[in-house]
Amino acid sequence: MDLLTPLYPAERLHPHFASLIQPHVGRSYARNELLRWLNGFPNRDGKFIEEFQTTFNSSFWEIYLYAVFREYGFEFDWRYCAPDFVLSTPACTFTLEAVTANHANDATPEWAGKLTESFFDSIEFNELNRVAIIRLANAFISKSRLFQDKYAKHAHVQGRPFVLAMAPFEQPGFNLQAYRAIEALLFDYYVDEQEYLANPDAFPYGPEAKSLGSVEKDNGAEIELGLFKGSKFNHVSAVVFSNLATWGKIEAMSGNPGAFVSSVWSSPDGLIPKVACASEAPEAITDGLRIYHNPFATHPLPGEVFRRGGVVQVWANLAEQTLVGEQAEACLQSRSVLIALRTAPDDPI
Repeated sequence: MDLLTPLYPAERLHPHFASLIQPHVGRSYARNELLRWLNGFPNRDGKFIEEFQTTFNSSFWEIYLYAVFREYGFEFDWRYCAPDFVLSTPACTFTLEAVTANHANDATPEWAGKLTESFFDSIEFNELNRVAIIRLANAFISKSRLFQDKYAKHAHVQGRPFVLAMAPFEQPGFNLQAYRAIEALLFDYYVDEQEYLANPDAFPYGPEAKSLGSVEKDNGAEIELGLFKGSKFNHVSAVVFSNLATWGKIEAMSGNPGAFVSSVWSSPDGLIPKVACASEAPEAITDGLRIYHNPFATHPLPGEVFRRGGVVQVWANLAEQTLVGEQAEACLQSRSVLIALRTAPDDPI
């Protein structure tokens, strides 16, 4: 599958794709890494290339997931067009649907915002997280309905765990939400970064979680939080999530000697900042991945399916209204990449 030869007029190309095919030496490293992720991925419906070149994020998320599942050694069953993946592991066979949280029709796309110093200085985490929760909720509910209306009728889906793989791309600076929004949506477990930063002395043990109950949309409608705190969505076994499966992941894994990766990792001793060149392979493809298990799932996803160092798995302790995380003290928390680009007109696409 040739993803990188432009097939459409420049005005139709997504800004990320247009940037990807620019003739810079640094871009060649990223393109090669992307093609490594893509190896063996089928263009089942004949639309994948168009979607990658014109809308990008949802296709990129599917490519990332495919590369992750290949890294795990899962077996793919490509006989079925839906859900997106039918995967076999030593623990079980399960189905998985990929979905991205995207910007509202009248909102600024994630790629259009200018991430300047003033942007980061003025960020309001509660507003950023409110928008993220709303858009993640829209994505979750739409795929939940699709499962109930269509997927649940298929024999290859019935009796097996069904997993949603969700990625946020809903606004400029979306990666700053970390996992606050998804945990609020699924478990009504919200860490108020803004409250903590305004008065850290009031929280000697760090930011604390609280229940919000709901968030309000711009039109005044309320979105109830805690989708995994009851049986309404028991057909969703788990949610796979990453706010770090972005183009920065490609750059960090590209081996580019001109790419410098600044990252923060959790450890039993606290947060550890690291700076490394991409040629030093500073992170793995599964770093930043989080799995949220539904305690009410009709068909639970076994924990051993995604168990791996650096991959955080989360279960709810409903009695104590807390979350229990596996690998939470040994994982990638954030990452940024600085690239030195050198123009090379003859650099092959």
